[in-house]
Amino acid sequence: MSTEPATATASDAPATGILLREVSDDGILRLTLNDVARRNALSEAMMTALGDAIAGAGCDPSVRVIVLAANGPAFCAGHDLKEMTAGRSAPDGGRACFARVMAQCSGVMQGIVTCPKPVIAEVTGVATAAGCQLVASCDLALAAESARFSTPGVHIGLFCSTPMVALSRSTGTKHAMEMLLTGDMTPAPRAAEIGLVNYAVPDAELREATMAMARKIASKSSMTLATGKRAFYAQREMPLAEAYDYASRVMVDNMLAHDAEEGIGAFIEKRAPRWQDR
Repeated sequence: MSTEPATATASDAPATGILLREVSDDGILRLTLNDVARRNALSEAMMTALGDAIAGAGCDPSVRVIVLAANGPAFCAGHDLKEMTAGRSAPDGGRACFARVMAQCSGVMQGIVTCPKPVIAEVTGVATAAGCQLVASCDLALAAESARFSTPGVHIGLFCSTPMVALSRSTGTKHAMEMLLTGDMTPAPRAAEIGLVNYAVPDAELREATMAMARKIASKSSMTLATGKRAFYAQREMPLAEAYDYASRVMVDNMLAHDAEEGIGAFIEKRAPRWQDR
C-alpha cells in the first residue's frame, strides 16, 4: 500500500497535504482528511481536494472502493466559519461568498452519491454540521465507539439546512429532527441505532473493520456495484410503481451484462466467478 498526498484525480493531478491518499493492491482507495489544525473543516481548499479526488476515483478503473477517514481529534468540524465570516467584508455582506461555498459543498456531497464506486466513511472523533452531512452522504459508515455526531447550528443561530438533506435521508424523521432542533451530540452507538452509521466498533478495531468491509465489497464486480448504487439512489426518489418499473428495466439490462452471465454460471457450476467488470 502506498501513501501520498491526495490528487485531484486518482492518478496524476497536483497534490495537496490536507487530503492524503493511500491505494491498496486490491483497489481500495483511502482518502484521509489531514487539516488537523482546522479540525478537518470543509474549507474551500478541502472541498476542492475532496471533490476532485472523488471524481477522479470514480473514473479510475483501478479503484474499486473508496474509504473516507480523518486524522486528528475531529473527523470533520463542518464548514470553516472563519473563512466564511471573512466574506462578510464584501459589499454584498457575504451573500456571493456564502452561495459559492454552499454550492460547492452540495456538489461534493452529490458527487459522493453519484460516484460509481462505493464510499465508506471511517469515523473517529467528532463529525459536526457539514461533517455530519459528509458521513450521512457516504454509502456506508463505520464509527469508533468514542465518535460523536451533531448538527449544532441552532446553537449559533444557523440551522443546519444543507446537512439536513443528507441526515433526513439516512435516519428517521424524528431522529433527524431531534439532532437538528437540539444540536446535541449523538454518541456512536446511538448513531448506529438510528441509521446514521452502520456500526459502532471498538476504537482499536475501527480501521480493520472498515477495511474488511471494503475488501468484501471490492471483491465484487465493479460493474454490478455501479449499476446497483446508481439504481438505489434513483429509485428512492420515485413513487412505488415507477420505482418498480425503473428497477425492472435496470435488472433486465444487468442480466444481459457479461458479469451477470459469468456470476450466474459460476454459481451453477460451483466455482469462483471471474469478473471482467462489464
